[in-house]
Amino acid sequence: MASKNSGNKNLMENILFYFGIFIFLIFIVFPFFWQFMTSIKPMKELYLTPPKWIPSAINFEFYYSVFYKRPFLTYLKNSAVVAGSSTLFAVFVSSFAAYALSRLNFKGKGLIMSMVLAVSMFPGISIVSSLFIMMRQVNLLNSYIGLVITYITITMPLSIFILTTFFREIPFSLEEAAKVDGASPLQAFMLVIFPLAAPGLFTTAILVFISSWNEFLYSLVFNTKENMRTVPVGIAMFPGDFSYPWGDIAAASVVVTVPLIILVLVFQRRIISGLTAGAVKG
Repeated sequence: MASKNSGNKNLMENILFYFGIFIFLIFIVFPFFWQFMTSIKPMKELYLTPPKWIPSAINFEFYYSVFYKRPFLTYLKNSAVVAGSSTLFAVFVSSFAAYALSRLNFKGKGLIMSMVLAVSMFPGISIVSSLFIMMRQVNLLNSYIGLVITYITITMPLSIFILTTFFREIPFSLEEAAKVDGASPLQAFMLVIFPLAAPGLFTTAILVFISSWNEFLYSLVFNTKENMRTVPVGIAMFPGDFSYPWGDIAAASVVVTVPLIILVLVFQRRIISGLTAGAVKG
């Protein structure tokens, strides 16, 4: 009898658990679902009250408008170039900094780590004016280089903090064994630490890329020319003086979100495989 009651209790707990996950997923997926439904609605159904959940007909006019009546491909190219460059540079440099902070002993290491954390907490608006003056003096406004440098200032502290945590979890004995075999600290980092930290590197790269892809403030301030705008700023400029193109905005937001979803899914598989390989080797 006790076994039966225990089984019923476990069944009830599982039902409540999965029901909670289902409700949570609805809250997460609903905004994207609504944007997608809005992007394929006919124009006449955009402003109905109450709103129509499922469109009566599928309409791709808004997608056509986004790609052929607006320079949206230029916005996508700009975001890809800036976010990709920022990610590569930030992760590459941060990996060396995180290695030094997590594996080497030197004076002031705690102070440096505290400064990294403090910088990562600065609101962007607090440094935008000083960065703007600096970029204007070196003629880097409305350029990829200027925006990449700016993005690095906000993504590198986060990268260093995340990678330092990953490097600390790697056993020191592996690195010591490599040094006993004659490897230099750089060789030990490249041949031992770097491969084992691959999951952390991929995770950091995803976070940095998404942060750079979605960044709005610096792109709005530093790149004012239309052919240099990134996607978030470009979409924000869709509304005119007397119109608010909800359909175009919804279609553009769907197009922008899909690459991020694909990116996360692809890198998620590599992260899981990297963690599994590291566990087997360890």
